[in-house]
Amino acid sequence: MPMSIVCDGNEAAAWGVARAKPDMVAVYPITPQSSLAEYISQFVADGIIQADLMDVEGEHTVLSVLQGACLAGARTFTATCGQGLAFMFEPYFRTPPLRLPIVMSIVTRDGITPQCVWGGQQDAMTVKEVGWIQMYCEDVQEVMDTVIMAFKIAEHPDVMLPVNVCHDGNYLSYGVSKAEVPDQEDVDAFLGRKNTNWHVALDPERPMAVDPLTGGAGGAGPSMFVRYRKGLCKGMQNALRVITDVHADWARRFGRPWAPLVEEYRLEDAEYAIVTIGSMTGAAKDAVDEARGKGKRVGLIKFKTFRPFPLKAALSSLSKVKALGVVDRAVNFGWNCGPLYQEILAALYHLRECIPAISFIGGLAGSDLTVDKFNMVIEETEAVYRGKPGPTEPIWLNEKD
Repeated sequence: MPMSIVCDGNEAAAWGVARAKPDMVAVYPITPQSSLAEYISQFVADGIIQADLMDVEGEHTVLSVLQGACLAGARTFTATCGQGLAFMFEPYFRTPPLRLPIVMSIVTRDGITPQCVWGGQQDAMTVKEVGWIQMYCEDVQEVMDTVIMAFKIAEHPDVMLPVNVCHDGNYLSYGVSKAEVPDQEDVDAFLGRKNTNWHVALDPERPMAVDPLTGGAGGAGPSMFVRYRKGLCKGMQNALRVITDVHADWARRFGRPWAPLVEEYRLEDAEYAIVTIGSMTGAAKDAVDEARGKGKRVGLIKFKTFRPFPLKAALSSLSKVKALGVVDRAVNFGWNCGPLYQEILAALYHLRECIPAISFIGGLAGSDLTVDKFNMVIEETEAVYRGKPGPTEPIWLNEKD
């Protein structure tokens, strides 16, 4: 029978890992991920997780040893954030082209400097172009369920790519709520047989080279490099279908439907909408409900999958409204806006009509994105919908907090 517990997002992620039954886990603690590493260590000690737990000296080694384990056919998991993610960047960058289906939680954290150990999404957004699948969670239950689903997505033969399950530091890592841990037998049936290594299958009886040098004298040449890149891009696009199918299978088996790519909230008759990602969505939905009570026809569009970017699903939602307020918990320094906002602008190019959009940046360094903040987002977006010229620079929601 499923088990009901009260837990925070880090423990929820650990229970998701436990139900997925990995062969090897390597973690190095860093705030606000640390308790996730501690939960997993305790689960291994208690026999809840039957896996080899690697005790290494830092995040670079964490991912390096998991690469070797995954190449040997192991199901693997890790978690990190912030400076830990920065430290592991070299093997992180190398994992997708090797087509290794490693699952990793990013307990998102803002960047330095100034010194900060608080929540934000700058770390995950900074590495969004490396080739990992990225899915962002709204609440504790979604964290648990998505971690389990991530293994099925990563290991699908049409995908074979690593997956980041991102949940917001502080607000989800330490935020406590009720969650249901699915029954082990049900998860086993959902995941099916492990499929981590169909493409290489390292075997001492069949020695082979991994990651050959391309170009130059004796090298395989640029054509091999191009095949790697093209194959990775195809795997990412295949992932959109697989993510959708896996979420549908989860809903059928466990009765908890989650939007796989993009969620629409009160969008059916909306004139304008706010766009969110991650845990901010709860407060945003409350603000939308309040505004609806006042007669405002506002809706919400939440992005669950950010990489690969779900263009078709995004266009289906974006085309239903006439103005957008996009809220980010990270900064795109090159474009002076939020990274999700920049993605929305790129998507809007594919529509025939011009839809005005405003960039809002908030929730940095753990600051609160409250209902009052989203009320302001709604007011500004409504004004643009009614013809007011939109701001040419982002609106910083916590600038005076």
